[in-house]
Amino acid sequence: MTDTDVRTTALPATDPGRRAWTVTGLLVVFMMINFADKSVLGLAADPIRRDLGLSATAFGLANSAFFLLFSISGAAVGLLSDRVRPRRLLLAMVLLWSLAQAPMALGGGAALLVASRILLGAAEGPAFPVAQHTALSWFPDRRRNLPGALVMAGTTLGVVVAAPGLTWVVHHLGWRSAFGAVAVAGMLWAVVWTLAGRENGRTADTDRPRRDPARDTIGAPPAGPSYRRILATRTWIGSTAAYFGTYWMTALLLVWVPSYLHDGLGYSDTATANLVAALWAVNTLALLGQAWLTGRLLRRGVASRWARARVGGAVLLVSALACLALPALPHSTATVPLLIAAFGLGGTMVTVAVTTVAELAPEERRGGALGLMNAVVTTAGLAAPALTGHLVDLHGGAGYGLAVRIAGLLLLIGAAATLLVDPARDAARLRSA
Repeated sequence: MTDTDVRTTALPATDPGRRAWTVTGLLVVFMMINFADKSVLGLAADPIRRDLGLSATAFGLANSAFFLLFSISGAAVGLLSDRVRPRRLLLAMVLLWSLAQAPMALGGGAALLVASRILLGAAEGPAFPVAQHTALSWFPDRRRNLPGALVMAGTTLGVVVAAPGLTWVVHHLGWRSAFGAVAVAGMLWAVVWTLAGRENGRTADTDRPRRDPARDTIGAPPAGPSYRRILATRTWIGSTAAYFGTYWMTALLLVWVPSYLHDGLGYSDTATANLVAALWAVNTLALLGQAWLTGRLLRRGVASRWARARVGGAVLLVSALACLALPALPHSTATVPLLIAAFGLGGTMVTVAVTTVAELAPEERRGGALGLMNAVVTTAGLAAPALTGHLVDLHGGAGYGLAVRIAGLLLLIGAAATLLVDPARDAARLRSA
């Protein structure tokens, strides 16, 4: 065992307190609404395409439009969160989400669908890195796996709740009502966040209680190693590459998996909704299981590159192999287990990547490092829906199988990239340079 394998004990293992968990709980709900917003188009794909006269390619492009400004806004606001407190950033985001859903709820057509998705993407781009930055700042490194996993689990829980609920709304009240439902949910969260953020006369979102007020301005850059040096580390590169493959799968799960199950594999509407919910539920369990295992390993002194990166890489490898096998075994008894392994497990890499980069980057650069990572990986969301729609138009149902194989190859690359990750080594180099 090398000196980079020795974990530091400088951070206390004390109970972060009730307030930290309250903020974390609110951020879990924040991410639930975030992914319910994203899932509407996928869950209502068939009636939307029928009513608006959209081909598979056009529908895929409409979904990709969501990511047109997603990465840019994610990077910009991630950097901003290192200089200002994120409470108002989070509040502004959720209000914009609700506003973006209004045009389709009120009768907009194809052009407004694209415009509203661009606005929604710009508002949601920073959500995950800012939420993670806010939650993780309340906890020492060895206790970050659970809150990080819980915030990430909010994304899966959002679809677990949304899949059956919004499917019912689409079938009984119309697909436009589903857009209205998620808009109302966002407004309600904004009210609760505003009240909870002022509890005991302090904002509940500050990322460092003792921070210098002079740094709470846009013009005051944080100290520490430059972002360029952080982004050049093998840990940041490996984590980002692995996260990219995971996000590609997430984009497919949100946009095309409901249609894949219904049109490609022949499941009924009800079975499709239940399977989508099951995939996200498994994802939640996998996230919590990874958090438990990683936390246990870290407490036993196992280095982060093993406890986080190698665990995440092993799970990505399983997902990759399932993706490559799935198109070869359609309509068999192995279909559901392969779907679960392919789409239900790989999301664990998100928490691994986030907590690893949070460990690598000093506190004053954490928000920007996470935001820039998120900006890179979410370009997968721009490419995956459009490419899949094009493949479906070209090859019909077989296009779904091609899309799943491409995802499997990307996951294989991501699994290999985890071998680059060693946050203890790279953090030491950042400090010594």
